[in-house]
Amino acid sequence: MQFTAKDIAFMLNGTVEGDPLAVVNHLAKIEEGTAGSLSFLANPKYEQYIYTTNASVVIVNHSLELTASVKATLIRVENAYTSFSLLLEQYNTIKLNKTGVEEPNFIHSSAKVGAEPYIGAFTYISQDAVIGDNCKIYPGCYIADNVKLGNNVTLFPGVKIYFDCVIGNNVVIHSGAVIGSDGFGFAPNADGSYKKVAQIGNVIIEDNVEVGSNTTIDRATMGSTIIHKGAKIDNLVQVAHNVEVGSNTVIAAQSGISGSTKLGERIVIGGQVGFAGHLTIASGSQFGAQTGINSSIKEENKQWGGSPHLPVKDYLRAHVNIRRLPDLEKRVKELEDIIKELKKKGD
Repeated sequence: MQFTAKDIAFMLNGTVEGDPLAVVNHLAKIEEGTAGSLSFLANPKYEQYIYTTNASVVIVNHSLELTASVKATLIRVENAYTSFSLLLEQYNTIKLNKTGVEEPNFIHSSAKVGAEPYIGAFTYISQDAVIGDNCKIYPGCYIADNVKLGNNVTLFPGVKIYFDCVIGNNVVIHSGAVIGSDGFGFAPNADGSYKKVAQIGNVIIEDNVEVGSNTTIDRATMGSTIIHKGAKIDNLVQVAHNVEVGSNTVIAAQSGISGSTKLGERIVIGGQVGFAGHLTIASGSQFGAQTGINSSIKEENKQWGGSPHLPVKDYLRAHVNIRRLPDLEKRVKELEDIIKELKKKGD
């Protein structure tokens, strides 16, 4: 797959400065550019590389003023970063544009598969499953009984979706994610052992959600675990049974949400954040990395940090004091010694 500078300039509504027939067949950082690569320059910190890069074509801003000659053909656009992002999106679309049904696979006779599918080899689609139009199901996926996928759903290799789960339109689920595994429900017995509580609910993932690799979203004990529209969940996130994640909420890697906690809309969650169970978290809340939340939050659009969580300014102030504790301990010891000496003199 290759394009000329002229082709790219046409796609981006840009202007070619150099050889319009310069050919590129891959993308690269400007500092790592080689012959045949396409790169971009948006950050002034990297401007030095425009004069040394071996990339064949570089996308730059109209406003860039050169101070020396360059080897690369330039494509001048209004915003180099935005334009390159558009190319990345188009490149990714082309790379992922798979169609057809590969063998071997298993598709139950009662399952319904929509138009224009891609179903990779070693995929298992169970009875009464419904697959919407234009879905891409990569090799090694498992889709259990009565699962419903909307249109334009992408399941990357090794995704597992348990029975009765419902996935909306334009959802992307990355490799190794497990949707609808049992919630962590066990009842203690008198002898100290535990009896498993059947988890008979499901998971509902609404439209335009993305779920990262090796993330697990547990099915509800009863009812549904719900991921509302537009939410973005990173890799290695644990969402427990009966959790509700509000629309357009983002959750970074290694975070965990305990059972029955309800997250509002537009919440931002940093890495390794932990939520206790049965909490309600107000919309617009923001949590720094490793925040631990052990009580509900009612005020919207507030920032939090620390464990247990504090308003972020209080947390930063407390952290400064924690760093001063060794010095404070030394000073207290000195004062204690002075008091002892004074007592001796008084005696």
